[in-house]
Amino acid sequence: MSFFDSIIAFLQNGGTFIYPIALVLVVGLAITIERWFYLTNTLKTNQKALVLLQDSLKKGDIDAISKQVKNSDAPVLDVLASGLARLTHVKRREDVEYAMEETIMEYMLRLEKRTPYLATLANIATLLGLLGTIMGLIAAFSAVANADPAEKANLLSASISVAMNTTAFGLITAIPLILFHSSLMSKTSTIVDSLEMAGMKLLNSLSFDSVTDSNRG
Repeated sequence: MSFFDSIIAFLQNGGTFIYPIALVLVVGLAITIERWFYLTNTLKTNQKALVLLQDSLKKGDIDAISKQVKNSDAPVLDVLASGLARLTHVKRREDVEYAMEETIMEYMLRLEKRTPYLATLANIATLLGLLGTIMGLIAAFSAVANADPAEKANLLSASISVAMNTTAFGLITAIPLILFHSSLMSKTSTIVDSLEMAGMKLLNSLSFDSVTDSNRG
């Protein structure tokens, strides 16, 4: 039985709470797919830009870095561009660093957008599964209380099976969403680390002391 066949079976055999859990699953998968493509594309773009900038950053070649910044829209180049733009107005290392940190924080908001919802949706799916099971058991025992003694065992087992389907489907929904959340957060962390690394390489490649001394003179 395939994954989709299992979902259809749960929808057919589960109780009322199966449907909101299914909605949570659909929303979670939609967020995962959208974020995965966005983060993967951003990571690849950053990696290509870093390869092209490697020699320029080592040499501290501001002109070469500026040309690369104009020819690409990679986030890492935006970070470096903010630092270089600040460098034209101020000559202190701290000011350039603050400018790049500000841009990194702006990108962090974009990179982490909607990803935290996956953890929330996973918790909601689990709780809906438990709630559906409890409500199903309450309904099952209430129905058995007024049933014919000969049918009580069959009726109770069937009702409990329906109730437990809700918990199972809630866990089936929650576990992948948690894994997706962890994977996306790891990818986000990798991108942010690359932005910070590029900014630090730029700062280390610039001669602030000589710039400051000439500025004083």
